[in-house]
Amino acid sequence: MAEVMLQVAAVLIFFAILFGVIRLVLGKSVVDRIVAIDMLTVISLSLIALYAQVSGRFVYIDVALVYALLSFLAVLAVARFLERGL
Repeated sequence: MAEVMLQVAAVLIFFAILFGVIRLVLGKSVVDRIVAIDMLTVISLSLIALYAQVSGRFVYIDVALVYALLSFLAVLAVARFLERGL
């Protein structure tokens, strides 16, 4: 039963990646594209967490946390740049 749930989660994550890439390509403004990139970052974090669960190596959770922190800081920097410049 757990294997089926992991497979369902993987399929849903890959659909989310597909929709994120579509939003990235079809985004009409820079803000839309930045939000799509941030969404893809969150989706990749969930993919890393899923891989950590499947492989049984939970060191990848630490990698995901560092990646999330760097992504958050990058989005803040881009938002500040778009709002008033650096």
